[in-house]
Amino acid sequence: MPTTPALLLLRAAHPRQALGTAAALAVAAAAAGRPLREVALVALTVLVGQAILGWADDLADRARDRRHRPDKPLSGEVLDTGTVWFAVACAALLVVPLSVANGRESAAAYLALLLVSVVGDRLLHARPLSFVPWMAGFALYPAFLSYGGWNGTGATTPPTAAMVVLAAALGLCVHVLLALPGLVHDHEEGERSLPLLLALRTGTPRMLVIASVCTALVVVGILIAGRTVGLT
Repeated sequence: MPTTPALLLLRAAHPRQALGTAAALAVAAAAAGRPLREVALVALTVLVGQAILGWADDLADRARDRRHRPDKPLSGEVLDTGTVWFAVACAALLVVPLSVANGRESAAAYLALLLVSVVGDRLLHARPLSFVPWMAGFALYPAFLSYGGWNGTGATTPPTAAMVVLAAALGLCVHVLLALPGLVHDHEEGERSLPLLLALRTGTPRMLVIASVCTALVVVGILIAGRTVGLT
């Protein structure tokens, strides 16, 4: 188990989700014909933003995780809360210029995405409308990519409606898939998120199959839309 503050911070940042999201957006940028330096900028911007979301999530859920996930650095009290807040502040100071480097409209879309994700998830995490920040946040990814550029000079082409709708649908699917492993604990806490309400009706195994199939269909839809109507 990692013991140094740096490695503990890395664990608390939800690194697999951060790397996966950054890689997916980088691939999308490359598929849209963006130059390599812009693809790298997209990946770095998203990676820093995802680290902020991971740390913010563990900070907000510290008390809950202490009851159900004492293996986490923050809930297990092997990582100081002040250290995580300092990391969040540093990352926030970094993600703003990184976002602006993509262009003003692109930066507005990505920073709005982070704000919606943090605030919306805190307000709606345990409610039937828990899907709203996920769909709204993912719907902003196409704008982040379509308006993106280099050195603060972005593009003026908005994303296609098809890509925005499909990205929002992907956000819903990802929300359900990521929530499934913790539904037992959510139920014990008295939460009533959309994934929990759906799983209570269908059963968790069936919900996993449905969510996986829906995710695959949405991804196929995005690939088809990318080859037909395009991102912009």
